Amino acid sequence: MYYGEKFVVEMSNSALTNIKGQQAANPTLAITINRSDLEQVMGGQTTFDQLLAQGKAQFDGDRKAFDQLKSTLTVFKPDFELMPGTKPKVDVPMKPRDPFEVQNLAVTGGE
Repeated sequence: MYYGEKFVVEMSNSALTNIKGQQAANPTLAITINRSDLEQVMGGQTTFDQLLAQGKAQFDGDRKAFDQLKSTLTVFKPDFELMPGTKPKVDVPMKPRDPFEVQNLAVTGGE
């Protein structure tokens, strides 16, 4: 069971770190959310903004820090050049996405 989990998440010098079981004395932003709802965000099935609107998440403090962190996340294109010479000859345009959104998993079992 995950009841009462606490984490400190800090961005400093371009490094994102977290410590389980701790809380900052004066956090810029405190986020309260059920673990099951957080897993829905991590799985791309909902967003923090949707959970805030539904009353399932609470932000206490300056949301600016959250929005700054979100803006630094990279959405990788599935056709990036893994090895030299493997870049597709035609650039595949992608629509803008929420960086917390996760695409559906590809079926690789031949079904």
